[in-house]
Amino acid sequence: MDDLQTFLNVRHLLAKFLQEDVGTGDITSDKIIPADLEAKAEIVCKSRFAIVCGLEEASMLFDICGCKSEILVNDGSKVVKGTVVMNVSGYARAILKAERTVLNIIMRMSGIATETWRMVHLAKGVTILATRKTAPGLRYFDKKAVVLGGGATHRMRLDDMVLIKDNHLVLVSDVGKCIRLAKKNLGSSIKVECEARTKQEALAVVAAKADAVMLDNFTPKQAQQTIRQISKMGLRNKVKIELSGGINEKNIRHYSSTKPDFISLGYITHSSRAIDFSLEIMK
Repeated sequence: MDDLQTFLNVRHLLAKFLQEDVGTGDITSDKIIPADLEAKAEIVCKSRFAIVCGLEEASMLFDICGCKSEILVNDGSKVVKGTVVMNVSGYARAILKAERTVLNIIMRMSGIATETWRMVHLAKGVTILATRKTAPGLRYFDKKAVVLGGGATHRMRLDDMVLIKDNHLVLVSDVGKCIRLAKKNLGSSIKVECEARTKQEALAVVAAKADAVMLDNFTPKQAQQTIRQISKMGLRNKVKIELSGGINEKNIRHYSSTKPDFISLGYITHSSRAIDFSLEIMK
């Protein structure tokens, strides 16, 4: 964890996730397993390949339940089917109480990290960004998984930076005015990015001295033409260029070949396929 406050916030969230699953108690385990029965377990990767993520959070969940855990591989590591990523020991009831929440966290975070890793390698040097398309309550975990997969977070929250999007422009139609207002009211310490839907809008954003321009739903050809024009204006090194919208594994190489600074992908946090892990009690 980055600092004590983050650690405490994450632990609090994990405790809430656990409470959501446990309710008033695990009536199955409590009625058939002796309270003093101790057990050992291991968490195993069941998918062919993964970038494992969420082990630090899993360890915290087990600790909340009074169990001891040993992380065997670092979060962000490549693992294959059959890899044991964690050992656990403690009262059997406690291990089973934590099981589902632990696996849900590891499976989701590993799925996001793995898909991010795939897209990072396809993008060939262009930074992959997450978006705010995360499940409520899971943003910290989703964004952390993106970073461990080799991507970057973009905005964590609305107060991180200015991002002027289409609905802002519907309300305040003048792109230049939006950028000037943001810079005037917030100062130079806050970065200002503005979305553009056409080449003309993109050039207007750059001319207004935004720190970054997002080319939204451009084709690779349109993105290439726009980036070339910005270069011809002598402004390419003055502005960061982000591509977003309609980009996936089938076309990302075409987009990355236009040489933007960033490609943002909402699906890596809202639609990545979970990686299969299981918790297995040792006899």
